[in-house]
Amino acid sequence: MSMLTPPGMGGKYRITGDKYPRMRRPSGRRRIALAVVASATVVGLFGWGTLQLIDVFTGGDKASAASRATGGCDRGRAADATVPKPKPKALPRPGQITVNVFNATPRGGLAKNTADELKKRGFTIGEVGNATKAYDKKVKGIGLLLGAGAAADTAIPVLGTQLAGAERKADGRKNGEVDLVIGTQFKNLAKKEDADKALAALAKPKPTSTSSGEKNC
Repeated sequence: MSMLTPPGMGGKYRITGDKYPRMRRPSGRRRIALAVVASATVVGLFGWGTLQLIDVFTGGDKASAASRATGGCDRGRAADATVPKPKPKALPRPGQITVNVFNATPRGGLAKNTADELKKRGFTIGEVGNATKAYDKKVKGIGLLLGAGAAADTAIPVLGTQLAGAERKADGRKNGEVDLVIGTQFKNLAKKEDADKALAALAKPKPTSTSSGEKNC
């Protein structure tokens, strides 16, 4: 009888032989595989739980569905509603602008005829005559509008509606008068109806343009 056989046990329960059973430890690869599987499971459960919490507090499913349905336009409408509309510009009326008309061309009578037409359109006329040596026969375009720096976005644009395409320039004068120097390509002032439309458009500020990436909702 082997020493491994308990007392009083024999027959088929008898243990024979002189080798002891040995329990092998799991191999290194198996331990690594188990560790990786366990880590992946923990990370997955953590991420799923985080998403559930976010949905609970933000209503993620409903918000996402609504955003997909509207294409994200609700946010754009809300932003547009908070943007104040631009106010019309406070521009001087033609009668508040004194215009000096000078002829820088060899053709006679242009300064007087132009001044008379501007007067009919409501402008106040100042000096009328030939251009100084600084500009005589040196204005190659249809005309040149000169004024103080403060008139660059007030009186000069208003006068510019009467002579579309004229060059604009600020000088060092202190008064509010504006000079119209007639150039060699001058033919006539703009038609009165066209000038009136340009003056009305000038008083209306342009709406802010949207970026090319925004959608039309």
